[in-house]
Amino acid sequence: MVNRNNSYLMENLEEAIRLEIKTVPEAVRKQALWCGLKPGLRVLDAGCGAGKVTSLLHDMIMPGGHILGVDSSEERILLARKQYGRKTGIEFQTHDLRGPIEGVELFDIIWVRFFLEYNRKEGPEVIKTLSSCLKPGGYLCLIDLDRNCLNHYEMPAKMEDVLNKIMKKLERDFNFDPYAGKKLYAYLFDQGFENIEVDLMAHHLIYGELQGKDAFNWLKKEEVISKKTKTLFKNYPGGHSGFYKDFIEYLYNPRRFIYTPMILCKGRKPLSS
Repeated sequence: MVNRNNSYLMENLEEAIRLEIKTVPEAVRKQALWCGLKPGLRVLDAGCGAGKVTSLLHDMIMPGGHILGVDSSEERILLARKQYGRKTGIEFQTHDLRGPIEGVELFDIIWVRFFLEYNRKEGPEVIKTLSSCLKPGGYLCLIDLDRNCLNHYEMPAKMEDVLNKIMKKLERDFNFDPYAGKKLYAYLFDQGFENIEVDLMAHHLIYGELQGKDAFNWLKKEEVISKKTKTLFKNYPGGHSGFYKDFIEYLYNPRRFIYTPMILCKGRKPLSS
C-alpha cells in the first residue's frame, strides 16, 4: 500500500533547488505553446513544486489570466509563495492531487508535467479528479517521460544490471513509473477526451562535456535513490562506493550518451460533460 503522507520518491532537503536548476525556461515555453496557453486563460499547474514553472506559465497567460499552482509539499508551496506569489493572477495551494479538489473554479487548461511518474498506481484516479476541475471544452495537458533514466550508451554491463534492478524496485516499492509517458494517451482516451494530440520531444539529451545543471540533477538523483535501494549494491564490486565511483566515471565521460523521450499529450473535455 502506498503511504500517501510520504511517498514522493525524490523528497530531500535540496529538492526545491534541484527542481529550480533543472527547469529550462525555453523548453517550458515551447511545451506550453503546444498545449495552447495564451493570455486570458485560467490554468491549473498540477504538482507545481516550488513554483518556477508556474511563474513561467503565468507570464504566458497575461494579461487577464489566472494560474493556480498546487503541490502536496507545504514547504515547497511556502517557497513558491515567497518567490513568485506576489504577482497579480498567480496563487499557490497545498493539496494532494490524489484526492478530490474542492472549492476552486473550473479551469480552461490543466497542466500536469512530471507528476504522474511519481504516482504510478494512482494515474487513472488523478486524471479523473483533474477532469472534474476542467471546463467543458477545456484541455488537459499531460507531459511525462518514457524509459526514464534507462537509456544509456555505453554503460558497463554491471552498472546497467544494477540500474535495471533499481528501477524495478522503485516501481514496486516507491510507486515510481519509469514508463509514465507511454500511458498518457490511454489515460485521456479512457476518460472520453476528444481531439487528443500527441507529440514527442527529447528531455535528457546528454553528450560531450557534462553541463553543471545535469551533473547536479543526476548526482542528486543518485544520492537520494541509492539510500532507498542500498540492498541492491551488496553484490556490486566495492558495494555502493564502487558503484558511485563507476557512475561518476561514466557520467563525466564525454563519450557517453544519455537520452530520455518526453511525451506530450493533450485532449479536450467534451462539451456535453
